[in-house]
Amino acid sequence: MPAPTLDKKQTTFSIWYVIGALFLISLLQDFITARHTLTLTYSELKQAIAAGSLQELVMADGLAEGTLRVEGLEKALPPDKLEQLRAVGGEHRFVTVLVDDPTLVPQLDAAKVRYGSVRESKWLSMLLSWVAPALMFFGIWWLLMKRMGGAGGAGGAGGLMSIGKSKAKVYMQRETGVTFKDVVGIDEAREELMEVVEFLQNPERYRRLGGRIPKGVLIVGAPGTGKTLLAKAVAGEAGVPFLSLSGSEFVEMFVGVGAARVRDLFEQAAARAPCIVFIDELDALGKARGLGGISGGHEEHEQTLNQLLVEMDGFDTSRSGVIIMAATNRPEILDPALLRPGRFDRHVSIDKPDMKGRRQILDVHVRQVKLAPAVELDSLAARTPGFAGADLANLVNEAALRAARQGKEAVDMQDFEQSLDRIVAGLEKRNRVMNPEERRFVAYHEAGHALVAEHRATADRVAKVSIIPRGIAALGYTQQSPTQDRYLLRRSELLDRLLLEKETVDRGMLDFVLAGTAQPGG
Repeated sequence: MPAPTLDKKQTTFSIWYVIGALFLISLLQDFITARHTLTLTYSELKQAIAAGSLQELVMADGLAEGTLRVEGLEKALPPDKLEQLRAVGGEHRFVTVLVDDPTLVPQLDAAKVRYGSVRESKWLSMLLSWVAPALMFFGIWWLLMKRMGGAGGAGGAGGLMSIGKSKAKVYMQRETGVTFKDVVGIDEAREELMEVVEFLQNPERYRRLGGRIPKGVLIVGAPGTGKTLLAKAVAGEAGVPFLSLSGSEFVEMFVGVGAARVRDLFEQAAARAPCIVFIDELDALGKARGLGGISGGHEEHEQTLNQLLVEMDGFDTSRSGVIIMAATNRPEILDPALLRPGRFDRHVSIDKPDMKGRRQILDVHVRQVKLAPAVELDSLAARTPGFAGADLANLVNEAALRAARQGKEAVDMQDFEQSLDRIVAGLEKRNRVMNPEERRFVAYHEAGHALVAEHRATADRVAKVSIIPRGIAALGYTQQSPTQDRYLLRRSELLDRLLLEKETVDRGMLDFVLAGTAQPGG
């Protein structure tokens, strides 16, 4: 994406800024030069020659310049000029106006003063005193303008001068490294977005029957379910420009910046049509109006949202071939005007994967992991109900890290089990000291959970029992593995779960269970 250019107003401001700075440098140079150059009358010059204080003299164009020593000038110069010389010390430069005096040269010869009638070349002095400061200032100014104009920022929109520019990053086909082959476990959502890609690649297939390409697609799902991954896959498959940014990037401390960035975003999208614009975390931008008080920041938020609504479906409907995609995990706080048809026409909901989906997601994440032959991914998929795609990716990564810490050649099932326990229950507290009575009580407690689960017909089977403390407060736990995904629970199943979740199990309950008097079902 080409870097944004400064407009005419900003360029004019920069030119006047440079002119003013150069004038200031000139004044400073004249002031500094005036402080270090003493002006003498011609008579004072003659007296300095007579006193033997003159070092050298250069004469040209009716002026004489040279250097003086302070010694010997007590009677030749007035007190104010003597004080000026003594303040500097050593040699001091001076300038005087020459008169037609034929005795000057003989007097200089007698005093053995070096003199000349042609001014020496001062190009080096001029370069150091004028050109070099000017160049240095211009370099500093250029760096400031570059940073303020965003030329060195990411995407060309990182500075003050381009504060109203959109910060969208542009991706082309396969630049994200993610395609639909990498999206598993959410087949319905993937098919919906594959259709969006087909809209852009072959629009006439739908227009010939009078169909209209959707203007917006809203992806809704819990954190970690793969909303952003789906957007990256669309970018990798679409073969059209893909502009990606976050909803928070529209928010700034300056009033009007958010609306300006929305306008600039859609101008960039129209110039690249057909294309896809993806806004992550839409709730940061599209929160319902009327929420959050009456502060100035709230007014800025509403102005930004209003501009987004107008750009998506306002009077200007000339922007064809631009599809807006957005992702959020808080659809309930979005403004209703955003969700109506004509803006976000399609809503794609992503749920947490079922057991089959979790198995497919594990297959994707273990591609780059060296697994031991005994690893059972089906068992892991069954023991991870409620895990989203990000949770499963974290599980695989934790298992690989644990195997590396142990110095193993491959990741085995024990690494996965320990990593699962760490994610679900927390870190082991092996150093937590418990007296035998406390450990006995925890053992009774967890044994009660396990025995009740084994004697209730609708309870999930027990996979593991531990009395090793984990996390902050857990002194032990009983892990159960569901045999299948459940979406409905009967009354008897709920009662069994209430029985399993009791905080304590007394000895009488254990005797009751062990005696076989507990009846299955409910």
